Amino acid sequence: EIRQFASNMMERLNITKESRDGNDDYIVVFSRSANRLILNEAELLLALAQEFQMRTVTVSLEEQSFASIVQVISGASMLVSMHGAQLITSMFLPRGAAVVELYPFAVDPEHYTPYKTLASLPGMDIQYIAWRNNVEENSVAYPERPWDQGGISHLEKEEQERIVNSREVPRHLCCRNPEWLYRIYQDTIVDIPSLLEVLREGLKAKPNLKKTKAASTVHPGRVREPKCQTSVQATNEAKLSVSWQIPWNLKYLKV
Repeated sequence: EIRQFASNMMERLNITKESRDGNDDYIVVFSRSANRLILNEAELLLALAQEFQMRTVTVSLEEQSFASIVQVISGASMLVSMHGAQLITSMFLPRGAAVVELYPFAVDPEHYTPYKTLASLPGMDIQYIAWRNNVEENSVAYPERPWDQGGISHLEKEEQERIVNSREVPRHLCCRNPEWLYRIYQDTIVDIPSLLEVLREGLKAKPNLKKTKAASTVHPGRVREPKCQTSVQATNEAKLSVSWQIPWNLKYLKV
């Protein structure tokens, strides 16, 4: 259903997948300009290009239209991004591609898994890798910012100190927890060697778009209000009538 939705949205946005040859594989890195920055982005781009022998490109919600970003992602072999809502665009990745989600210091990937779930759904056929910054010195936090951008200056001094000294955000309800906001809005220097190690272990091989085929087909939903009626017309004649409402999604299927 998600694959079909993505395809339908691309049609509505007048986006067509460009035909590509096997030598034009590329990696997309989501670039942010306001917060959750990758502070060594240029170094990351170069390292990914060298490791996978692919060109690397960046996309930015602040600088590009949504349609142009989807166009680029729909042909990518890999999508790399800090944790954030922009990763919903991974639904437009081709089958066999990989999505790499980067987490700031003190944030446990196992507590925030919407995009891992998306990638693992039947029929998506996307590889998922999570990397976590474990080096506190590679983080830059902003305690003076407004509370909804990770600031904690509005809290009692003892609570501020506890949050700053904590090394892991505890489980919490979304989405106003000040400790979570403080950590998720950090900027990060990505430790390149540790990221490449995680990628090598998680991918085992270069993402290959040609080998992976659709694993499932979208089927019509259940029929609604089925009715079966019989009536006797004559001594040796009877009538059977069956009726139903068509499945709600039938009009979206090309059948």
